[in-house]
Amino acid sequence: MEKAETKKTPTGWPLIRRQMKGWSRPALLALIKVLHDNSADNRDFLRARFQAEDAGGEALEMFRKRIVAQFFPQRGFGKLKLAESRKAIRDYRKATGNVVGTIDLMLTYVENGTAFTREFGDINEAYYNSLESVMNEMAGLLCKEGVQLYPRFRERIRRLESQADHIGWGYGDFLREQVGFLENELGDEPQ
Repeated sequence: MEKAETKKTPTGWPLIRRQMKGWSRPALLALIKVLHDNSADNRDFLRARFQAEDAGGEALEMFRKRIVAQFFPQRGFGKLKLAESRKAIRDYRKATGNVVGTIDLMLTYVENGTAFTREFGDINEAYYNSLESVMNEMAGLLCKEGVQLYPRFRERIRRLESQADHIGWGYGDFLREQVGFLENELGDEPQ
């Protein structure tokens, strides 16, 4: 008895791609407009994608505001939804692929997390682990893809070391080690 051949039906992106293959330019633009109008995430993604080369542009500032708002909102107290801030960094990077902007947002996250502790006092281990994780990821990105960018961020990174001094949970020590590592690997002058 022979087994009947089953024909695989494409799903996901292959299905969408196949169906859109013959679409006209106006139809594709109309679809992008619907996606843009459908959600804030889509809107942010599209804005960032089309401003990817502008490392200091409107899209970067929009994502920066999402990060800062978790620590220092315009009104009230910070909610410290760190996952929201980290999502803003990932979303920006995914939309733009812009290394300069991504490093800038990572540094913004660590700077604001450090400033929050300095202003309101000690938080908890998970909080500092999150800050350390982003700092570590940023250092890796600088060493791998952004070696020539270090001078651009150097002063902000070095300032973090002194701002984190005396912060508990080993956070101040971690930042001192990271800054020392970056200076040894990427710095062009002795400390």
